[in-house]
Amino acid sequence: MHTTALRPAIGVAVTGVADLHDDTVVSRCLEALKWRGVLVVRGLHLDDEAQLAFCRELGTVLAPGGREIFTITLDPAKNRAAKYLEGTFFWHIDDTTNAVPAKATVLTARHVAMEGGGTQFASTYAAYENLPAADRKRYESLRVVHSFEASQRLVHPDPTPEQVADWRTQPTHETDLVWARKDGRKSLVIGATADHIVGMAPDESRALLDELLDWSTQERFGYTHDWTVGDLVIWDNTGILHRALPYQASSERELHRTTLAGEEAWA
Repeated sequence: MHTTALRPAIGVAVTGVADLHDDTVVSRCLEALKWRGVLVVRGLHLDDEAQLAFCRELGTVLAPGGREIFTITLDPAKNRAAKYLEGTFFWHIDDTTNAVPAKATVLTARHVAMEGGGTQFASTYAAYENLPAADRKRYESLRVVHSFEASQRLVHPDPTPEQVADWRTQPTHETDLVWARKDGRKSLVIGATADHIVGMAPDESRALLDELLDWSTQERFGYTHDWTVGDLVIWDNTGILHRALPYQASSERELHRTTLAGEEAWA
């Protein structure tokens, strides 16, 4: 097994894996994921059974809605929630409205788009560490409210009352803006679901959240993955922002997702 950094601040490519169930391989993958944020294995061609088996080596596989494999597609015939996936075109972290976020997300590519459809990642660990000291100190005292509504308003800026009512059936959740983990690392909890800063005027709150997102998604903190069929990509959902690059709804792009259960609640 060999690992190669993809970008200075994020990402690692893995090659030469003979056995995904070898204890040393699993341990090195988990270590690379922790410190590099995104792990890429090109052309692995795992089927659903093999994907699940490998994910179970890495942690506990979640089954939201009773499904361990979730199909990422804009085709409503293959995914009843397809209409909500346009929200994934905006930078986000999954599970910000849950008490405990998923540890990691795993995707395999079954079909790819002819144009667009890549996935971009950005490290909020690196973004936080590179902020001026005064800003880091200031942000550590702030709290942010996350909501599904905030992310959907980016897709539908002029929603109907029915859409708003639907979005508000989903829970909101308040977190520290800077998540200080038990292992001492710190990251920013931002993205499309970040609705507002607690106790801050709306305009000031929006400006700060937008500024932090712009800062965190600079090229120096990011990696863009251009999919080929058979690729496996795993990322640290707790500190890595991600977004899909736009592609046509008629595209056959199809990714299969598995999610690993989280181990630490948001602060």
